[in-house]
Amino acid sequence: MKRVWKRLNWKPEDITQLRSRVSSNISLLNAFNGRLTRYNVEKLVQHQENQGYQTLLDWVSMIDFAPQQSDFVSRRETGTGQWLLESAKFQAWVKTNQQTLFCPGIPGAGKTILTSIVVDYLSASFQRDTGVGIAYLYCNFRRKDEQKAEELLASLLKQLAQGLYLLPESMKHLYDRHKNNRTRPTFNEISSTLQSVGSLYSKIFIVIDALDECQVSDGCRARFLKECFAFQLKSKANLFITSRSIPEINEHFNSSIRLEIRASDHDIQRYLDGHMSQLPRCVLRSSELQKEVKAEILKAVDGMFLLAQLYIDSLKGKKSLKAIRTFLKTLPTGLKAYDRAYKDAMERIEGQLAEEEELAKQVLSWITCAKRPLTTSELEHALAVEIGELQFDQANLSLIEDIVSVCAGLVTIDDKTNIIRLVHYTTQEYFERTQAHWFPDAEAKITRACITYISFASFEAGSCHTDEEFDTQLVHYILYNYAAKNWGYHARACLQELQQSIICLLESESKLSACIQAMFIP
Repeated sequence: MKRVWKRLNWKPEDITQLRSRVSSNISLLNAFNGRLTRYNVEKLVQHQENQGYQTLLDWVSMIDFAPQQSDFVSRRETGTGQWLLESAKFQAWVKTNQQTLFCPGIPGAGKTILTSIVVDYLSASFQRDTGVGIAYLYCNFRRKDEQKAEELLASLLKQLAQGLYLLPESMKHLYDRHKNNRTRPTFNEISSTLQSVGSLYSKIFIVIDALDECQVSDGCRARFLKECFAFQLKSKANLFITSRSIPEINEHFNSSIRLEIRASDHDIQRYLDGHMSQLPRCVLRSSELQKEVKAEILKAVDGMFLLAQLYIDSLKGKKSLKAIRTFLKTLPTGLKAYDRAYKDAMERIEGQLAEEEELAKQVLSWITCAKRPLTTSELEHALAVEIGELQFDQANLSLIEDIVSVCAGLVTIDDKTNIIRLVHYTTQEYFERTQAHWFPDAEAKITRACITYISFASFEAGSCHTDEEFDTQLVHYILYNYAAKNWGYHARACLQELQQSIICLLESESKLSACIQAMFIP
């Protein structure tokens, strides 16, 4: 069978048009490929720049207050704190440059939650205004060693730099001066760079919570505060600062706007309304009794939000109408009320089953005496240690929910950081004063647990040879970092009692080598 090919007859104008279309399509394809290539290159460059940007910021400061901010603001009872935001003094502070709003308050008044509300308000109000910089700090008495003046100032620098579209040249210069020598910037260098970065904003808000919990030794707090005022003078920044009312702090704010923080009746009422459902059935079945509970607590707390929380926790254990009314008639008032509330909580703990009581006291003693905040996983491991054993038994771990439930409301978990802590500064102060009564052997027990942990057979091989090996070790033995670095501090209080255990550890060259390695790795 023959194939017949039809000869194509192309007109000159058709050929010209076809050539034009082919050329046009080729040009479009080349342009597209070029744009695609440029896009990929730009994305790659942008990714590398972002990585470099974050590396530099983390070099400036590893402190991250954002998780705490998220945790604190999530604990806010809906509708509370409006009295502060709507006050004439606060609104004047927001609208006027170079103003300081100093907010002293009694312990437990809700200063930290109100601070988080202020940060949230400022962030929402100025989220579209790139000319406004916002930075905040949450001082914490348990983190004094890592919240020195340099670190706090560096955190402010990092936060303000993060708010800019481009990395400031002054930050790059600071990094370049130190990266090759692996040195840290001095206080003056941080201050100078902060001034430079601050000049790039038209308005700046600096929010500082719990200034009274800032480290006092070596003039840390005074030095930091002086630098904040110097920065305010040059950048016209607005400062919002909370603190307990302490004369040596108050004197720095004689010419500042002053607004005392006290939990308003409205806020406490909102809190009580939101927690009535947690009370015994005899309360829930009587609207009159609910009104009585609210009225008596409102009268007793006198502006101390924390007391309302503690009283609600106390009422949870009262199962009869008489027990509830007896408790309400004897509600203490004033700052001494905290001691009564904590004592009452401990008595509730002692009224539990023996194993629950023992667990609760172990938890409270660890948190009270710990040299730094503990994560939930670290505490779980600490409580699971069996003194004298050479292996860690995972089956001995308790669930964190059970650990918290036996503590009568005295401990709480920061969801964003997984730090388990006492509910308030005053709780820490109470247990430090009464430690000899509630858990007299705490330091000895903690020391034994730490020595047992770092003496496990797994550490017979000595120090790790690679970073990967060390990191893997910390994943499996979560308490090791804490135990290795802090057993000696705990042992100071009980050297005679634990002399033999300490000698055994020191005589094991391999375990001591592993311990020393952990001590010197951040």
